[in-house]
Amino acid sequence: MPVWALELEYDGAPFVGWQRQATGLSVQEVLETAASRLNRGAPVSTVVAGRTDAGVHASAQVAQLALDMPLSAEKLCDALNYHTKPHPVVVLRAAAAPEGWNARFSAIRRTYRYVILNRRPRPALLAGRAWYVAGALDAEAMHRAAQRLLGRHDFTSFRAAACQANSPLRTLDRLDVTRRGELIEIEAEARSFLHHQVRNMVGTLKLVGDGHWPVERVAAALEARDRAAGGPTAPADGLYLSGVGYPVDPFG
Repeated sequence: MPVWALELEYDGAPFVGWQRQATGLSVQEVLETAASRLNRGAPVSTVVAGRTDAGVHASAQVAQLALDMPLSAEKLCDALNYHTKPHPVVVLRAAAAPEGWNARFSAIRRTYRYVILNRRPRPALLAGRAWYVAGALDAEAMHRAAQRLLGRHDFTSFRAAACQANSPLRTLDRLDVTRRGELIEIEAEARSFLHHQVRNMVGTLKLVGDGHWPVERVAAALEARDRAAGGPTAPADGLYLSGVGYPVDPFG
């Protein structure tokens, strides 16, 4: 049966997250329901690169599914997008998956972008899509602090209590903080992340940006290996899964 790689974009606000839950609508349910309508009503299961939490968005999520029917990549995108309406889930690209490829386990890099709207007036257009912080933030200090987290470390101080990963060790390849006018953007890149790791790092960097913490305290929080030593968890609103990398790009 042909296996397809899909690149997805979605607004996470209306969903309980990617994964199906006992209550509430998930992105997975929307996509699998759409696919089953192309599969003569038979269930279709998906595998995804990153299981985003409730309220977290994606601009380049990657998923896979198998369909037993002849379709071009373009027609598959059109058909799935027709059946995902009116939900804010869109298939941007589709491609035949390489032999042995897996959306989750073949991934060697995941990139997340976090957006902070840093201005005095509350948001209108970005409500629900950025963390609104009215007080001034020093993005340069946040960037300097972020560099203390690069490399392979025990990230217990930035790990959710409910995290089910076997080990708190992760290698953080990139954590950049830049200001673009009223927006502060934080780009995080690693092979994989712990549950809430990005949001916990962002919440900690915000304390540096607003002057509550000196830059040096971020390294001390990391070394403490204690969640209580880190900053608060940033809201889900500002987080986007923005890229997934593979040794062989299924989209060419």
